[in-house]
Amino acid sequence: MATPPPNGVHNKLLDQVIRTPGRQPSPQPTHLSVPGSAARTLPQEGSGYVAPKFEGKERQMEQVMDWVEEKGFIPPDFVESETTWFYDSLGIDDMYFSTESVEAIVNHIHSLYAAKVAAYARDDKRLEIRLDKEAVDHAVYIDTSKPGVTVMDGPRYEQRIDEKYLNGSKGSTGYRVESFRSSSPLPGGQEQQLRCYFVYQCDFGTQHPSETETDLEKIGERLFLQKATKNTKQLYQQVIESAVLRTGPVIEYYDIEGSSEKRLVLAYKQGSALGLFSALSDLYHYYGLTSSRKYVEQFSNGYTVMSVYLRPVAQNVASSRYPPIEASIHQIIKEVSLLYCIPQNKFQAHFATGKLSLQETIYAHCVWVFVSHFLNRLGSEYTTLASLLDTSNSVHAELLSKLKRRLRTETFTADYILEIINHYPDLVHSLYLSFASTHYVQTRGDQDDFIPTLSFLRLQIDKPLEDEEMMDLITKSVANEHHQMVMTAFRVFNISVLKTNFYTPTKVALSFRLNPTFLPPSEYPQPLYGMFLVISSEFRGFHLRFRDIARGGIRIVKSRSQEAYAINARSLFDENYNLANTQQRKNKDIPEGGSKGVILLDVHHQDKARVAFEKYIDSILDLLLPPTSPGIKDPIVDLHGKEEILFMGPDENTADLVDWATEHARGRGAPWWKSFFTGKSPKLGGIPHDRYGMTTLSVREYVLGIYRKLNLDPSKIRKLQTGGPDGDLGSNEILLGNEKYTAIVDGSGVLVDPKGIDHEELVRLAKKRVMISQFDASKLSSEGYRVLVDENNVKLPSGEIVYNGTTFRNLFHLRGGNNYDTFVPCGGRPESIDLSSVSRLIVDGKSVIPYIVEGANLFITQDAKLRLEKAGCILYKDASANKGGVTSSSLEVLASLSFDDAGFIEHMCVREDGTAPEFYNKYVKQVQEIIKNNAALEFEAIWREHQATGEPRSTLSDTLSIAITKLDEELQGTELWDNIELRKNVLSDALPNLLLETIGLEVIMERVPDNYLRAIFGSYLASRFVYSYGISASQFAFFAFMNKRMAKLNASDDHSST
Repeated sequence: MATPPPNGVHNKLLDQVIRTPGRQPSPQPTHLSVPGSAARTLPQEGSGYVAPKFEGKERQMEQVMDWVEEKGFIPPDFVESETTWFYDSLGIDDMYFSTESVEAIVNHIHSLYAAKVAAYARDDKRLEIRLDKEAVDHAVYIDTSKPGVTVMDGPRYEQRIDEKYLNGSKGSTGYRVESFRSSSPLPGGQEQQLRCYFVYQCDFGTQHPSETETDLEKIGERLFLQKATKNTKQLYQQVIESAVLRTGPVIEYYDIEGSSEKRLVLAYKQGSALGLFSALSDLYHYYGLTSSRKYVEQFSNGYTVMSVYLRPVAQNVASSRYPPIEASIHQIIKEVSLLYCIPQNKFQAHFATGKLSLQETIYAHCVWVFVSHFLNRLGSEYTTLASLLDTSNSVHAELLSKLKRRLRTETFTADYILEIINHYPDLVHSLYLSFASTHYVQTRGDQDDFIPTLSFLRLQIDKPLEDEEMMDLITKSVANEHHQMVMTAFRVFNISVLKTNFYTPTKVALSFRLNPTFLPPSEYPQPLYGMFLVISSEFRGFHLRFRDIARGGIRIVKSRSQEAYAINARSLFDENYNLANTQQRKNKDIPEGGSKGVILLDVHHQDKARVAFEKYIDSILDLLLPPTSPGIKDPIVDLHGKEEILFMGPDENTADLVDWATEHARGRGAPWWKSFFTGKSPKLGGIPHDRYGMTTLSVREYVLGIYRKLNLDPSKIRKLQTGGPDGDLGSNEILLGNEKYTAIVDGSGVLVDPKGIDHEELVRLAKKRVMISQFDASKLSSEGYRVLVDENNVKLPSGEIVYNGTTFRNLFHLRGGNNYDTFVPCGGRPESIDLSSVSRLIVDGKSVIPYIVEGANLFITQDAKLRLEKAGCILYKDASANKGGVTSSSLEVLASLSFDDAGFIEHMCVREDGTAPEFYNKYVKQVQEIIKNNAALEFEAIWREHQATGEPRSTLSDTLSIAITKLDEELQGTELWDNIELRKNVLSDALPNLLLETIGLEVIMERVPDNYLRAIFGSYLASRFVYSYGISASQFAFFAFMNKRMAKLNASDDHSST
C-alpha cells in the first residue's frame, strides 16, 4: 500500500464554534440530551412500573412451601426461609408469580438451594447460580452477577436474549424484557448478587398502526400499559415522538429525585441496532456503573424503547480509576451512538474485559474493514507485469483486472487480518490516540460548566506519538513482516482520513472521507478525486468519484450465501472503482464526471436493504452539511477544507428509495436537496428514464445511424434482442423500433419466429411491461416457438430437443447461425459474451451477426468486442450507445440547481392529481432532443474516425471519451473561463433554451455553483471540438475552433452595439 505524505496535523481543539448565520437547526437523524443544560429530575417512583397485584400470591406461596417440603430436598427447617427469600428478597415482581406454575417456582427454589450447597463444597465458597427456562411465549433467566463486571465465560444470558428475542422483534412477534438485580448480596460474600431476566411475548391491541403513530394507548403493549406509571408513560411518549422524526436513536437521561441513580432511556427503530441490549451493559460496566433494573419495551409502530437505571458500583465510588457518575453518564451518552452504529464489533472481547475502550475497539473494527480492502497483496510480480502491458489498451487492462481479482483471494483473508490485529491491543491504543488527536473536538472551553468528556481528558494525559515514533513502535512490537504490513495500514488509514463523523454526538453509521492518494497507481491508474467509506453493523459501503462535480448511481449488493458474501466483499472496492470509471467515460457530454456508490449488505442482514441505504445516506450527509444543532451535530475537523456536493441516482435495489433520500436531505436542511438525487418521482421533479425512453433514444440513434450509413430498410432487418418487453430499455426499444424481430430473450425464457414475431402483440406486452411468458403463442408461425426457463425436454419445430429451459435461455444469444442482422442487448448479465465464448459467433473468420449496438452495460467484454470487429461486425459499445440516461439525469440536476425552491415546485413538480406543469412537458421534449443530438454527434465522430484510421469502433469509443474528458479538465483550468463574454456565450449555447427563456442566464449563473458552471463550460467546448475535429486533432485545430467561436462572439457584440 502506497503511503501518502503525512498531513502534519496532530491536535484540533476548537474552543469556539462558529456556526453558519441564519441556519436554524433542522430535523436531525438522531437526538440525545445535552449534559450541562438544565437538569431534568424525575420524581422518586421506584421502578416507574407498578406490577398488577397478584391476589393469589400468599396462597401460591403456601402451595410452593408444601411442594418443597413434600419433595424433601431442602431440610424442613429451611423450607420457609428459602421460599420467603425467593419471594421477597430478589426484586421479582408479581408478574412472574402470576405467570409461572407452582411446579416451575419450586424447581427454581430447588436450583437456587442446590447452588448454595455446591458453593459450600467449593474451596472458594463462591456461589454460582444459572437458571433458564424458555417457553413459547415467555422466558426466565436467573444468574449470579457481580455488579459492574461482564463475565466472559458465563452463560451470557443477555446475548441470548438479544439473539433469540430482541433482534427479531417486529410487531406481534416482538418480546419485552424486564430485568432486576437483588438488593442485597448473596450468602458467601464476594459481592455477588442475583440478576433476573423475564422475557414476555408482546400482546398489542393495535397490530399494524402507521409508523408515525405516537399515541401510546394505540401502540403500547398490553402489559406495559397495565404496569407503567403515568410518569413513565409521559416520558416514553416524548421519546417516541422524537424517534419517529429521526433516522437514528433518541438518547435521554434523567436524575431521580432523592437518589444517586440516573435513568437512561433509548428509543430506536426495531431491527436497526441488533445486539444493543447486551452491548450497553459492557459500556456502562467499563465506566464503573451497574444497573439496578432495566426494561425493553416494543411498540407496534416499529420502535423499541430501552430504560436502564444506573448507579456507581459500591466498591468503585472511592476508586480513582472511575470518574464521578455525572462524567461517566456523559461519556456513555456520547458513546451510545457509536454502539448504535456497531453494537457488536469484531474486538468486543477486548472492550468487555476492559483492555480497550469502546472507541478504541470500534476504531479497530473500522480499520480492519479498511485493511481488508486495501492491503497491497499483489506483490512485485504483478507490478512488473503491469509495467510491461499497456494499461491504456482496454484488453490489457481487462487481463490485469482479472489477474488482480485472483491474486487477492489469497494470503490476507479478513479472518487472518483480524487475528493479527487481536495480537496488538497496546498498538491499537497508540494508533487510536494518533487518530483521536487529529479528529476529536472538545466543542466548549475548559471553563464551561459542560463536563469535558473522558475522551478529551485522555488526550491530555496520553501523548500521541509523532509519525516516526509510531513507525518505530510498530516495527519493535510486531512479530513478522505480515503483522507489520497490517499494523502499518492503521497509520495509512489515520493519515488518509480527511473528515469523519466518528465523534459527532449522534450518528447512525460511521463515515470517513478519505484522501485516495494511498491507492497504488499500478493497480488504480486513473486517480480518484474523492472517496467515502461508510461502516455499520448491517453493511459496509463506498462512494467513489473521479471529479469534484460527479454523478452516478447507488447500488445495494446482496449475497445468497456466506461464500457469495466473501467473494462480494473481496471485489467490492474494485467493482465500485470500475463502475465509476465506466460512468466517467460515459459522462463525456455532460458537466458531471463519473461516480458510483456500492453498499454491501452484511451476510446476516440480507433483509436490511432499506435500513442500510438510509444509514449510508445519512452518515454521508454528516460530512457534507455544516453543524447546526449544538450537542446533536457538533463541528468536525475538516482537513479537506472545501465544500462538497454529491450527485447521486438510483441503481440496483435502490430505485424505490430515491424519494426518501431527497426528502431526507431536504429535512436536514441541505440547500441542494433538489439536485441530490436523480431518478426521483415526478412529484419531486424527477424525469423517469423509462417513461420517456431516455436511455433507448440514445441506443436507437446508433441503430438508425448504421441503417442510414448503409442504406438499409429497417423493416427488412432481422433483429435479436436480450432484455424483454418488461424492462425499461427492452420495452422502449420495441416501442420505438420497426425492425422484423426474430428472437427475444428475457427473464422468463426465449421467444423465436424466423418469419417475424407478431409486432402488435410485442407492442401490447411492451406497453403492459410484462415478460414474453405472456405472449399469445397462437400468433407464432409454424416455425416459431417459445421455451420458458422452467420447461424441460421441449421439442422445437426443427426437431431439436431443449433439455433445460434455463440453460437454453442463458446461452441462446451464442447459438449463432445466420438468423439475425442486428443484435441489440437491452438486458442480461455482464460479460455474457467474453473471449472464451465469442468464437461461437464467428464462422470462417466472419461474424454471424453483422451489426451490434450494446445497450446493456458491460454485456460484451472488451477483448470479445475486438474479436467481433476484426471479424467484420459493426459494433458500438455501451459507453457510447446508452448514455441517454446520464444525459437526462444531468439536465434534471441542472434544472434543480437553476430554480429556487418555489420555482422548482411550480415548474418541475408534477401535481398530486398527476398533471404536469407546462414547463415540465416542454423540458422533457427538449431533453429528448438533446439526447438524440449528442448521440448523433458521437456516432458520426466514431464512424468518421474509423473510416479514416481503421481503428476498431469499441477502441475509438474509449479514446474519444479520454480525449474529451482530458481536454475538458484542461479547459476548466485555463484563462478562457475568465473571459466573461466568452463564458456567457458558451453557457448560452450549452444550456437548454427553455431554461434560459424561463429563468435567464444571469439568474442561472447566480444560482448554479461556480464549479458546476465551469464543468458545463469545459465539457461543452471539449465535446464540440472533438466531435467536429476528431480525436487526434492538433493544437492548431483547437486554435481554429476557438477563432471561429470568438469571431461569432465579436460579430454578435458588433451587431448589438449597432
